[in-house]
Amino acid sequence: MKTRRWLRGFAWFGAGAATTMLIWAGGLAWFVYSSLSVGVDPQMRTDAIVVLTGGRLRLEAGLDLLGAGRAQKLFVSGVNPHVDRFELMRVAGHPWDDLSRIVIGHDADNTLGNARETAGWMRREGYRSLRLVTSWYHIERSLLEFRRAMPDTVIVAEPVFATHAEAEHWLDVALLTVSEYDKYLATLVRPAVVRVWPAAAATYAIQHS
Repeated sequence: MKTRRWLRGFAWFGAGAATTMLIWAGGLAWFVYSSLSVGVDPQMRTDAIVVLTGGRLRLEAGLDLLGAGRAQKLFVSGVNPHVDRFELMRVAGHPWDDLSRIVIGHDADNTLGNARETAGWMRREGYRSLRLVTSWYHIERSLLEFRRAMPDTVIVAEPVFATHAEAEHWLDVALLTVSEYDKYLATLVRPAVVRVWPAAAATYAIQHS
């Protein structure tokens, strides 16, 4: 009897695990499709262009957009505190004559920090719209954080496709995408978690203050 009960419990556990994996895999497929098919409006002009550091060709893409007249200013969020605008342009290999149109932020060290740092800068500037430049696999999570931080701001997505420059093997791309998907899921459920578990909210605020 105990053996039969144990086998029944194991079967229910296996079925639950299989169902969870199927749901997770289906969500991953949606995440990849959605990230690769984000609608881009190349002609729309915004108050600002915001570049999130952490991936190749993001800054170059932002500078190209600024040069094309898509916004008044370019804000680069999450820059190393030891790097100034001149060094940033040198590393990017992208000459720029009017550095007054380029602003860098040093306070963010993650996507939530990027959103908060950018929201503060946008308020100070009085801007109401931005073009968000980041890697394609990072665009969904970035949009989620930015829309939460700036619900009244018009945000235009500008995903950067630099897969071959960032990873030499398809496995690297797959692992990177899966990791970003898991982070997206964590970001998605974070408000519900902190409502149910206030201590988690306090800990999270301390860690990201």
